[in-house]
Amino acid sequence: MDANKKAVIEKRIMKTGENLKKNNMEFYYAPTAADVKDIVKGLLKKGDVITHGGTVSMAECGIKELIQSEEYTYLDRTKVDPEEIPELYRKAFFADVYISSTNAVTEDGVLYNVDGNSNRIAAIAFGPKSVIIIAGYNKIVRNLEQAEIRVKTEAAPPNCIRLDCKTPCAETGECISLGKADREMSDGCKGDGRICCNYLISAQQRHKNRIKVILVGEELGF
Repeated sequence: MDANKKAVIEKRIMKTGENLKKNNMEFYYAPTAADVKDIVKGLLKKGDVITHGGTVSMAECGIKELIQSEEYTYLDRTKVDPEEIPELYRKAFFADVYISSTNAVTEDGVLYNVDGNSNRIAAIAFGPKSVIIIAGYNKIVRNLEQAEIRVKTEAAPPNCIRLDCKTPCAETGECISLGKADREMSDGCKGDGRICCNYLISAQQRHKNRIKVILVGEELGF
């Protein structure tokens, strides 16, 4: 990456990180995806029960290889039958550590997430003792309005393609609601494949440092 562009990105990350801390979330900076694994390892304890959402960012950082260690108890949803997955989602509430990404993080330190099944946003909001968020700098936006647009253009469409959900955004690359002049945040398609069902805005936290946010100086995920 060009050194000048990297310097600007780092300034934006640090500004966002300071505001995350003001909102009672821990902040860590990883210059590259390769640096994330050591940060995550430092946040884990031997014997921790660990699980995660369907995060592309985590996979890009090689975290699954770390948490498969015998040092931890890993609740791996890829190792259970489809009918057992809902029960595993419920077990996540009793996990020591939940790992996820975020759909967007605002410069003033607020996390924005939208889900279909909503096991991910449920666990971020309540249950696991510790939540670790991994996000590339591409997830940083100026405000919640930009966070909404990011989901409708950069997050939901590729995730619908990845999950083989038959939605308009999977066909056109953006949410049909963007054409509405009086659009509401929750507007979208009405199909059975819709993944934008429940919305979570994580602002200042009551439980200080329960949420740890690792911002990465590279693009990750959707």
